[in-house]
Amino acid sequence: MTYATLVQGNLSRKLIRTLLLILSIAIAFLIYCLLASFAVGFKGTDDTSNRLVVTSRISSSEPLPINLLDKIAKIPGVAAVSYTTRLRAFYRDPQNIVGASAVDPNLSAVTFGHDVELSPALLNLLSEKRNGVLVGRALADNQGWQVGQRITLASMAYRRQGGDNNWEFEIAGIFDGRRPTVDTHFLILRYDYLNEARTRGRDTVDGFSVLPQTPEQGDAIARAIDEAFANSGAETRTRTEVEFLQAFTGQLADVGTIIRLVVGAAFITLLMIVANTMLFAIRERRAEIGILKTLGLSGARLLTLILAETLALSLVGGMIGMGLAFAVVSLTGGELGLVFTPPIALSAMALMGLIGLCTGLLPGIGAMRLPILNALQSR
Repeated sequence: MTYATLVQGNLSRKLIRTLLLILSIAIAFLIYCLLASFAVGFKGTDDTSNRLVVTSRISSSEPLPINLLDKIAKIPGVAAVSYTTRLRAFYRDPQNIVGASAVDPNLSAVTFGHDVELSPALLNLLSEKRNGVLVGRALADNQGWQVGQRITLASMAYRRQGGDNNWEFEIAGIFDGRRPTVDTHFLILRYDYLNEARTRGRDTVDGFSVLPQTPEQGDAIARAIDEAFANSGAETRTRTEVEFLQAFTGQLADVGTIIRLVVGAAFITLLMIVANTMLFAIRERRAEIGILKTLGLSGARLLTLILAETLALSLVGGMIGMGLAFAVVSLTGGELGLVFTPPIALSAMALMGLIGLCTGLLPGIGAMRLPILNALQSR
């Protein structure tokens, strides 16, 4: 008789109850892994990114003159600078919003080359067509777009000269992210094409992306940029890309708080269900616990046995839930913006161990303290 055989026998005794517990745990971890994958995909950038984002001090939606580019590039410590203007458009349905950024492709290839693969071949394809666009892999898969296809985007911000707000583009190529966490739900178009054809906002951009020579220079460069344009007609606010995206997504919803509340509620409920079920299971086995103690099983070993049962339940259910989440992300991650990363798997496994210990601790201590006489009288 070993711990393994005892654990197996106890869990298989009430098989339906055990399967229901495993199902409950699997659902909780499925929810956790999917929400964590959504948070990573929604953030869309790496926490280690050292790029800086320069926007207007008044508002991030207030445009800045494009001639600030040369002045920013001359600030000591700046390795590269690029600019972006958002088209703010949708495809066919107003609910189908498409991220479209007008950029100088060659400048963006330098500042964002660590994240997206803008190869010279793709840049050449884009330079050959003024209305050409490069589409991110996730966006292309989501919309069903292919190279050479013509698409029409309706802009909510810019109208064409002598026309309406419909902009026709031809897909010149599709680019990929260099890491799974890189968001590719967007397309890039040529700034010169947009700038010449739009009716307002000429020679302005929504913001600049600045790549420092070294990460340590980021704070000094940010201060230098803002000081350079202080008390001017185009005052700036410079911050890290991570801070900028957190502020931007915070305007839509506090995703982190929402996820913590949902996951917290799910796991608190799970803890109550499993702990309560284990308390009933131990009460049913009082006589057996008395016999085990009579045969010389110590309280510490009895506690270890019960903890092994709850850990086995938590690990089996958690691995099933995590496996289902990984399958969902693998099949639909590109369309739903889900990114399953190794840290998510590691945190899920740590939670499995924590839940297994927490749910087994109370019934285990109760069994450990149960007097042999009281246990045998329950027969």
